[in-house]
Amino acid sequence: MGSPGPQLEFRILGPLEVAADGTLLQLGGPKQRALLAVLAINAGRVVSVDRLTEDLWGDSPPKNATTSLHVYVSHLRKVLEPDRAKGEAASVLASQPPGYVLSLEPGQLDLTEFEVLAEQGRYELAAGDARAAAATLHHALDIWRGPALADFLYEPFAQSEIARLEELRLACTEDRIDADLAGGRQDALVAELEVLTRAHPLRERLHGQLMLALYRAGRQAEALAVYADTRERLVDELGIDPGPALQELNRAILNQDTSLTPAAPPPPDPVTIPVPTEAPPVPPPVPVTVPEILPCSTSVKLILGVVAPTVTATGVPNVTSQAVGHKTPS
Repeated sequence: MGSPGPQLEFRILGPLEVAADGTLLQLGGPKQRALLAVLAINAGRVVSVDRLTEDLWGDSPPKNATTSLHVYVSHLRKVLEPDRAKGEAASVLASQPPGYVLSLEPGQLDLTEFEVLAEQGRYELAAGDARAAAATLHHALDIWRGPALADFLYEPFAQSEIARLEELRLACTEDRIDADLAGGRQDALVAELEVLTRAHPLRERLHGQLMLALYRAGRQAEALAVYADTRERLVDELGIDPGPALQELNRAILNQDTSLTPAAPPPPDPVTIPVPTEAPPVPPPVPVTVPEILPCSTSVKLILGVVAPTVTATGVPNVTSQAVGHKTPS
């Protein structure tokens, strides 16, 4: 058996990337990368050789398509499992009739991590924990590095999956905006929602979020104008009126319904300061030595330098009458 390989991370929420212990791997040419993309989209599921051939070459595959496919698989295995022993079966890009399967552990594919966080955020939002939901959903969206499968935007095999992934991203964005609105961040959301509604002019949920953000920001007239513009567009392009939810929101804004006022955000979590259970020990008193006190007149003379002290054999200071700088008379 070969030694354990590096920790691999497969990323499709943006350009296709594979990292080994944080270092990006060189995945080869366009067809080889496309093969890995198809397997990553279907991670954990067997993809037949016929399906892979059709995805890579369409209706006009070359005569040596099967041989080329096996060569691409061999090259990818060397990149993904460089320490695999000779003759040992591949464990990441495995052979399984009638084709191949990309076998990944939980957490190795960025899409799986995103889906788990998006579901957790929706649950927290439904439970009324807007603060936790906003943090979780922001984290989920931060996983994205750009459009899904950005280097295969014009490949036929990727179109349906790109559309599915972008819909997941937009739905998560809408959930995150709901969480931010519940947290009172309407002022910061208006500009973002104006961009999103222009990009998705028929998506009523985004228009409703923009109306609510404007109303809570004190811009009631603009909120009503958004509804009027949305209704006109829906009637002109689709021949339908806005849905019941958007109509009800418009009526509530017209009536300044108090239910549109967000609840006060919860206070921040208290900071606990640990209190010692016992007082710190009091250090023992430092002994103070009191010096021998001389008569006042003598002390003054010592300070002025008039007399000089001598020390007797007993160690007690003895002040003589000898003046400093003068001889004692004989």
